[in-house]
Amino acid sequence: MRQKSPAHESGGKGPKRSPGRPRSEQARVAILHSTLELLGENGFFELTIEDVAAHADVGKATVYRWWPNKAALIADAFASSATRKLHFPDTGSVRTDMSQQMRQLVKIFRSRRGRIVSAILGGGQSDRDLIAAFRERFLRPRRQEAYATLRRGILRGELRENVDLDLLLDSLYGPIYMRFLIRHDKLTSDFVDSLCELVLSGAHPNRKLRAHGSN
Repeated sequence: MRQKSPAHESGGKGPKRSPGRPRSEQARVAILHSTLELLGENGFFELTIEDVAAHADVGKATVYRWWPNKAALIADAFASSATRKLHFPDTGSVRTDMSQQMRQLVKIFRSRRGRIVSAILGGGQSDRDLIAAFRERFLRPRRQEAYATLRRGILRGELRENVDLDLLLDSLYGPIYMRFLIRHDKLTSDFVDSLCELVLSGAHPNRKLRAHGSN
């Protein structure tokens, strides 16, 4: 009698995949979602690894398998929820690229996730690990993308070759964070467009020449 192949024995579907990797990814996603939910409800100081593990229905050791501490977990949780929407486009115009990305950031700040950002920035004032994790795991990757966007603008002649990229980015994003935290005025798309116009015009190659010519 001819022996049945393993595929025949399993109904023609072939050998089953090991459940380890899908389960692992499912647990990781559950942990990130639970972190965001609990952080939005209770804030940074009340959040514990034990609470996150219980909410995600995993063991505490599973959380520590991927994150060394609460700060790293919170930073990654927020980054995972926002990174996809905060990529910089490449439209051929540095002003359009920056304004579109900044508009997306403003949308996030005005959404429910804005409470999470407030909790991170507030908690980070007394917890060095948290603000360091936020810088490294969320801000730094966005900043690297922004550098590339500004350098494309330099190559196209839209920005001065010697422009200070860090100063330029701080000038663009600083007012957004100020309005978000101080709440002295609204965060709107018109505000973003005006901000880009003001800051990027000052970094235009011809701006310096016009200033010299007026003396």
